[in-house]
Amino acid sequence: MAKTVYLYTVGCQMNVLDSELVASELLAAGYQLVHSPRAADVILLNTCSVRQHAEDKIYSALGRLKHAKQRRRQRIIGVLGCLAQKDQAQILRRAPHVDLVLGPGQLGRLREALEEIENGRGPVVYTSWPRTAGTRAEIARSFASFDPPRRSEVRAIRHQALVRVMFGCDKFCTYCVVPSVRGPEQSRPAAEIEAEVRRLADQGVVEVTLIGQTVNSYHDRSSGRSVRLADLLYRIHDTPGLRRIKFVTNHPNHMDDDLLMAVRDLPKVNPYFHVPAQSGSDRMLKLMKRGYTAAEYWQMLQRIRSIVPGAAITSDFIVGFCGESEEDFQQTVDLVRRARFKNCFIFKYSPRPGTKAAELLADDVPEPVKRLRNNQLLAIQNAISLEDNQALVGQFMEVLVEGPSKVGRKLCGPAAGQLVGRTRCDRIVVFDGQPELAGRIVPVLIQRAEAVTLFGALADCQPTPPLAACDACKAH
Repeated sequence: MAKTVYLYTVGCQMNVLDSELVASELLAAGYQLVHSPRAADVILLNTCSVRQHAEDKIYSALGRLKHAKQRRRQRIIGVLGCLAQKDQAQILRRAPHVDLVLGPGQLGRLREALEEIENGRGPVVYTSWPRTAGTRAEIARSFASFDPPRRSEVRAIRHQALVRVMFGCDKFCTYCVVPSVRGPEQSRPAAEIEAEVRRLADQGVVEVTLIGQTVNSYHDRSSGRSVRLADLLYRIHDTPGLRRIKFVTNHPNHMDDDLLMAVRDLPKVNPYFHVPAQSGSDRMLKLMKRGYTAAEYWQMLQRIRSIVPGAAITSDFIVGFCGESEEDFQQTVDLVRRARFKNCFIFKYSPRPGTKAAELLADDVPEPVKRLRNNQLLAIQNAISLEDNQALVGQFMEVLVEGPSKVGRKLCGPAAGQLVGRTRCDRIVVFDGQPELAGRIVPVLIQRAEAVTLFGALADCQPTPPLAACDACKAH
């Protein structure tokens, strides 16, 4: 009888992809995936350590799993991912019922680790080297790439796929733990990525999202030639069956004109950029070690909108960073008002052990002030998003159908036939339609708008000419 695995994922798209690859690997080894930890022989938590809330969530889950271990002593409980790399053996001290701690750079050893535990040689801790433990090359080797064959049945949406083009980060922003838990920046060979995209298209994937911690710093030299992200977009663009290409997350300092012109000139590449600013205050940006000023970020926005007129741009912001004054916060507010992002992801600063900010800077903004600034900035951005989305009412938009809509069920009731999809500018659209439309690009007439979601009706025919981008984006 096949052994069963329950896999729980917290965190970013990189973690989502890691979990898909882990699931594919275990299926190939004869395991069976289950949807409940109670039914599992192996329980794996794929973790995040970017914010304290994510860590607290995992340790709370581990506390509950103590009882699952007591009910079945042979059950294996494992912690994978960024928290595993960050806390390592500390996890075993806090949760002694854990059998396995596996960092993101060691996922290729999962089957080996499970065999060791089954043979009575646990608990097992496999993690990569600290960033100061050796040469850059030695540390990079300890963060090994994990790219087993993909299996469509483990993806939540089978016609969409994430593709890792690079991993790790060398930016060392003072608030961020990623360089420590994901290791040095490494780009995958372009030929390997091309082959993976072709295989995914053969599985029925119509949209790929290229991902990396700073995806636009991608630079492959493995073949003796220099391949940047713009070159990679050209190389995968004509893959048969592929309809859309996205890439995230970008760093402002690597937004070069070659990349922007590739987005402009390649029809399958979505005119969408996620480029975190983090603050509109030069003082905060310097303390964060972001490597640019607010004026330079603004100039980058203008270059995007000049070269790619239909581009939608989203951003990240941290409020309540060390020493942030009301004046600093108002400079962030000013940037958000002027930039008119499609949407923003706003976070309250959370000190991360091992980062320079946690070591050298005081977390001196009171929690109520952080919460107030978070809510104020979110309200400003939501008002902008709502205004821009309302301008789309009455327009036809090309929507890639993802599947049944949770948003529609929540807002409109449990009516059958509610679907959700996204435009080329990454706007969420909910409309009535049949499930077999999943994976198709269909025309939708927008009838109503909210800050985050558009609501519409499936059009009877394809609008002519097809809309390359929404008018709300073109207006900027």
